[in-house]
Amino acid sequence: MKRTLLALLLSVSLLADATWAVAPAKIVQAGPGARIAGIDISHWQHPKDAPIDFTQMYSAGIRFVMIKGADAQTAADEMALKFLIPDRKAAQRALLYTGFYYYAYLPDSADTAFIIKDAQAQAQKVVWRIGQMGGYNRRDLPVALDLENNCQRTDGRGTCLKYMARTNVTLWAKTWLQTVTEKTGRKPIFYSYPQFLESAMVGDPALRQYPLWMARYSLDPALTTSQPNAKGVGCFAHPWSNANCTAQWQFWQYTSCGIAGKYGVPGTRVDLNVFAGTTSKFLALIRGTWTPEPADSLPQNEPTTMQLVSQSSQSTNEPFIATIDVLRPDGTPVVTGTVRFKSLDDSLTIGTQTSVRAATGRWTVTVNGLVAGNYLGILQYSDPSGTHAGNTFPVQFQVTQGTPPPSPTASPAPTKTKAPAVDTCAGQIRN
Repeated sequence: MKRTLLALLLSVSLLADATWAVAPAKIVQAGPGARIAGIDISHWQHPKDAPIDFTQMYSAGIRFVMIKGADAQTAADEMALKFLIPDRKAAQRALLYTGFYYYAYLPDSADTAFIIKDAQAQAQKVVWRIGQMGGYNRRDLPVALDLENNCQRTDGRGTCLKYMARTNVTLWAKTWLQTVTEKTGRKPIFYSYPQFLESAMVGDPALRQYPLWMARYSLDPALTTSQPNAKGVGCFAHPWSNANCTAQWQFWQYTSCGIAGKYGVPGTRVDLNVFAGTTSKFLALIRGTWTPEPADSLPQNEPTTMQLVSQSSQSTNEPFIATIDVLRPDGTPVVTGTVRFKSLDDSLTIGTQTSVRAATGRWTVTVNGLVAGNYLGILQYSDPSGTHAGNTFPVQFQVTQGTPPPSPTASPAPTKTKAPAVDTCAGQIRN
């Protein structure tokens, strides 16, 4: 009798697991302007790893949730993966529809062939991530490309040193979108804000085939007069702009100051969204599943090769700088990891070093504080995710003694004044 009961309970549990993702849900239009309401989350909505109550989120009228699921930078990507799969599962169990977005960084190059190669590599990373999720199911929105920064070179501290040309930004975006479409059979969503679309991209009509997720705050979507594409005078001109000054948007992120607790989210604030169309148009985006083929599965400890692009060193007044490519067996760039310099002579002092991702699979390593001497070392590639195998590349260079810098002169300590508090939600909707 006990075995029979146990078998019955097990069969019920398995049936629930097989059907929860396709269970019916009432798609109420409870958002501002009687639109379908949504929310987007990342690890910031998990302070101290606190869980999100998706059942409460559903009860508050939310019907879709966009989850940060991947990032071009390795550390941020690991953090996104930590929450993506459990959040997606919990949200779908609460009868929410889910999507995930990929935060992109542009490569430091003006060469069109290199830009295409980088976009294809970042698209491959997203396809692998969908594969880690088990593919698209019947409650998944297509993946979204989050492109909101046209900086292609930084100083390692976040200051942009060079911005990418508009035509190249557009080329990169089109390549990424096309590659993901070809791999999954579903057109990705494009996320950005209207100022970026107008100033950093060209008006390529081919982009209009992709659903637009537009970020625009300080306008109330409950008002029929509110248009996220409007300026003070006129409107923003970009690939999704219409002749009547509106825009062909599907999703509108209208505030970053939603009342988190109201939706079962830990913390104080959360991004809120609305869908532009009807229930049938929303469901049209959901239709279509995709299961990855074995070739699309994430590799484990895949062999790598390394190629030195350039290196330079002069005197103790300048840093050693090396740019290195790390490649997969088919010659495409690796999609994660980092590169560091390691001296093989412990008697020679090195100071600080930074490793900046210049493009997918390309890093620029800068080493400061070197003493004079002949250096024999390695550029060491490592991938904490285990996708690609580690590797090393030998380097040798000479550092001559430079002119010592002048001794600094003492200056009076600056007077410290307390900066006034800034309300980052000023002017935003606080639903």
